[in-house]
Amino acid sequence: MQIVRTVAELRERLAGLRADGGQVALVPTMGALHAGHLALVTEAKARAAHVVVSIFVNPTQFAPHEDFDAYPRREAADARLLEAAGVAVLWAPTVAEMYPQGFATNISVSGVSEGLDGAARPGHFDGVATVVAKLFAQVRPDFALFGEKDYQQLAVIRRMAADLDTGIEIVGVPTQRDDDGLALSSRNAYLSDEERLAARALPRALGEAAAALTAGADVAETLAAGRRRLAEAGFDPIDYFALCDAAALAPLDRFDRPARLLVAARIGRTRLIDNLEVSVA
Repeated sequence: MQIVRTVAELRERLAGLRADGGQVALVPTMGALHAGHLALVTEAKARAAHVVVSIFVNPTQFAPHEDFDAYPRREAADARLLEAAGVAVLWAPTVAEMYPQGFATNISVSGVSEGLDGAARPGHFDGVATVVAKLFAQVRPDFALFGEKDYQQLAVIRRMAADLDTGIEIVGVPTQRDDDGLALSSRNAYLSDEERLAARALPRALGEAAAALTAGADVAETLAAGRRRLAEAGFDPIDYFALCDAAALAPLDRFDRPARLLVAARIGRTRLIDNLEVSVA
């Protein structure tokens, strides 16, 4: 595996890979890799001859009060994992390489970006869309793989890729979970042992709400019960516990179409997000 840090190096390496034939898959990450990321790599290897993984902690998707400086960075350990997984290229640019002096372009995706995390974290999805558009232009992959844990992010990227005629197939990979049901996330490392135990209430609340909705329970009452469950477990604040249209992410007050339950809540200093598919019987 080759680690590259400039766009010029990346293009040279990709030209060599493409000369050998086969398609290219991209797995964008911010590092601190875990089994969820490796599931993306496994799916990427099943679809393409060559896999590129990017590691870039993107400053433009963090608000000033968020955890950019504290976000875990462990490139050497990540590189060992990726090499063992058979990744061809680790694309690890600096901030200056991604956003050189004078950089002035911003990509905004309306609609799917506006509620949920878009409301709780203003500007977040502009930062996501802009950096992913740059990664797409730099790597020019045939496939790009993203985890469904960040479901709204996946919807934003799908919309952007379609609107900009990228020709890239966007692949969503199911959320990977620990034995206790908690979705794998780099931010789980922030949890104390006590917070980690309490955090199990989050996937359980989603599962209970999904079962209730499938059984015909009222949407508003079900969502209120989910928020109470989280509050009792110590989550505060609860940014949202919502039922949304699975494609457009518009809030639903009736469960009459394919939907997603989505939640974001903070326990201690750690903000966790999760979601669950809910299908009409």
